[in-house]
Amino acid sequence: MTTTLSAIKARLVHCYSSGSANANRSAFSFFLLPLLVPFSSIAAHSSPIIYQPAAPSISVAPTLFSFIGHPATAPRRHRQSYTTTTNFSIQSSRNFRDLPLKMSPNVDHVVNNPPKRAKLVPHPPSTKTIGTHSGTFQADEALGVWLLRQLPLYRRSPVVRSRDPSVLQSCDIVLDVGGIYDHESRKYDHHQRDYDERFDPKIKYDENNRAVKAERCTKLSASGLIYRHYGKEVIRQYYPESTEDVLDLAYVKMYDSFMEAIDAIDTGVEPVPPREGQAPVQLQYVDKTGLSSRVGRLNPRWNEIDEITEKSPDPDARFEVASEMCGQDFLGMLTHIVESDLPARSFVEEAVKSRFEVDSSGEIIRLASGGLPWRGHLYDLEHEYGITDPLIKYVLYTDQAGMWRIQAVTVEGKGFENRLSLPKEWRGVRDEDLEKVAGIEGCTFCHASGFIGGNKSFEGVLEMARKALVNGKK
Repeated sequence: MTTTLSAIKARLVHCYSSGSANANRSAFSFFLLPLLVPFSSIAAHSSPIIYQPAAPSISVAPTLFSFIGHPATAPRRHRQSYTTTTNFSIQSSRNFRDLPLKMSPNVDHVVNNPPKRAKLVPHPPSTKTIGTHSGTFQADEALGVWLLRQLPLYRRSPVVRSRDPSVLQSCDIVLDVGGIYDHESRKYDHHQRDYDERFDPKIKYDENNRAVKAERCTKLSASGLIYRHYGKEVIRQYYPESTEDVLDLAYVKMYDSFMEAIDAIDTGVEPVPPREGQAPVQLQYVDKTGLSSRVGRLNPRWNEIDEITEKSPDPDARFEVASEMCGQDFLGMLTHIVESDLPARSFVEEAVKSRFEVDSSGEIIRLASGGLPWRGHLYDLEHEYGITDPLIKYVLYTDQAGMWRIQAVTVEGKGFENRLSLPKEWRGVRDEDLEKVAGIEGCTFCHASGFIGGNKSFEGVLEMARKALVNGKK
């Protein structure tokens, strides 16, 4: 097995390092290399400093790329021309962070024809050079480089990784090194003593449900600065027919959902804020599965020797893998926001407005379509419609198999604490046993934590919600 793996790796590295084999290099870079970097490095390139990415080719193993969605080799559902249309519009709102969406009256059309990510227009390699620091890399500059490369001006630009000011001076744009932030001169560092650049304030609500601006918890990292100045244009590259309102909303949501965490981790902001006069909160577990951690593990280990070259792995080649990894995560979140999250809001809004038709309590809503993202929209809509007492407790919807689900709404700002969990006596019980305990026909299950349950019919799941409400008020 070891011999076979070594032979495979040797052949792939040969394909990758061959200057004429652009197609092989593309496939290796974007799919196979991430699988091999934990075991070996890439063969040395022609230059120890400058790395020129190869042109992606849609003719090379397109089925491989269907798993990762690289824009140049995306599966058919992503190969959209610039006639791609965005099938929803936005009306103004007092909350710029989550503007209410108004869907087309033809709901089936919206469900079956959501906006689709466009294929990037092919460009020859840019002659512009991107500069960043050498040595250990982080998600910050790896993501920043990827963002720049999505723009026509920097498409497939070579990257110079150095800390030598004379070398960086020759670069067309520099990030995360140099000690200067100046948009006019294309320098984007964040390590200066007096630096305090932050993204636009968040909108939060006070105890009287009034919208107030709240300063961000973190300063912008280098990729945050790149996103501030070029983020909208990056989004426009993939969704060129989006309206300005949709573009603005996606831009803010991408920062809230993706970029802010990159900034906070890179600038050393604790995820749990300290409370004045109280002891620091101790995390119960540590998550090392996030993008920043995964990028960090791509750095050559202190004692790592490549079994083919018998040398330390090439950090510049690993940086390219890290940058592509960041890009795929960015695109995954962007696709979710534009193609799933934004179109879903209108469905949630309709469910909120018609909640009294489902139950006179107003604490139960029924979604017209299962599987759509509803939680964030629900919180925002409660604020916008002034829903405070009572808050919505349960959401009813169908799963992919057609089973009706009842899900408890979590406390806003909490990950697992429910506003009202399902009754304790139901939890962990299934099928006929649950029918007997609950006294409701068609019950299928109740999760052991009480956050979700199921029934074969809408009437059954609605009865579960009603009984859970009564039980919770005892």
